[in-house]
Amino acid sequence: MPKGLTAPDNYLTILAMSLITPVQPLRGVVPSTYVRLLYEYLEKQGVAAAALLGVAAPEAADRGLQRYPVTRWQALLQRAAEHLHDPLLGLRLGQSITPAHFGVMGYVLLACPNLGAALARTLQYQRLLYDVNPMRSALEGSDLLLEWGVDQGRPGPLVDECAITALLQLAHNATGRRVVPTQVCFVNPTPVDSKPYRDWFGCPVLFDQPVTSIHLPQILLALPLRQPDTILLNVLERQAEGLLAELPPTDDFELAVRRCIARLIREGQAELELVANELHVSARTLHRRLEASGINFRELRESIRHRLAEHYLADPRLQLAEIAQLLGYSEQSAFTRAFRRWSGCTPYGYRQRQPVPLGEIPQVLV
Repeated sequence: MPKGLTAPDNYLTILAMSLITPVQPLRGVVPSTYVRLLYEYLEKQGVAAAALLGVAAPEAADRGLQRYPVTRWQALLQRAAEHLHDPLLGLRLGQSITPAHFGVMGYVLLACPNLGAALARTLQYQRLLYDVNPMRSALEGSDLLLEWGVDQGRPGPLVDECAITALLQLAHNATGRRVVPTQVCFVNPTPVDSKPYRDWFGCPVLFDQPVTSIHLPQILLALPLRQPDTILLNVLERQAEGLLAELPPTDDFELAVRRCIARLIREGQAELELVANELHVSARTLHRRLEASGINFRELRESIRHRLAEHYLADPRLQLAEIAQLLGYSEQSAFTRAFRRWSGCTPYGYRQRQPVPLGEIPQVLV
């Protein structure tokens, strides 16, 4: 423990080790399908996509296995929207998608007997379609609820609107009719004009909601698809399983990385090479595995520092200088600058505005 620290050692150790859900930087990946879709859309608008976006067009032959960090996808959409002066780009882009854009997965959905079966496959193989915030489903009254939380961060209006619109457009294409939800919700702020959203979705569209969601009448799940083929579906699903197996695994590796960073931050040694050594992998392997999940090591480390800082500031027994040392800063001024960058205020200002009595800290952390 750094000299002069007065808080109970157990509290600080358990606190650091327990922070497995820090304030999240945006993470996740999207298949090359979306980037190729953006290229096609821009070219149809008379825009030289490669020159504007600064990245090569994905090859259709990559089967969607080429993955783009969602932060990069977000930046590409933003650049295109600014160039086109179109804040509704996500909404328009999603409408231009076809099952063919998704290769095997697109044909899996088309071969299903009805819309409910296609949505079940969408849940099963969602990492091949959109690997950011996972989709969850539940029955709510007479509706099927599909929702996406913010565990992986908030991709923003362009990304969210493109993904939700694309999903419903695929449903339109597969059934040959317009699929109208009961309600659509977005976590993003209310736009200046929400009429284009109501017009396209054909239902109330709410913003500033806790989760992004689509409410579908259960009766629509029985809608037959245009090209059902049980034999072909079995063949295509085997291919989809193979593609899914080629994706980086979602296991406890990231959790182990977070715990290791939280512990090493306190020791002032949370560098990539040291974290890799603790996890018995090479620095290159650690970097590659995080990158495959759309995670930047430096951003992850800063987000954990931020969350640790907020927890430490909630403890009135800790002085600011002590917190700076616990976070690996040699000087309090460096901690103050970092916290201002994270939160827009000083540590002292944050503590004054959001005091948390020690008695309210969860018992598992004491």
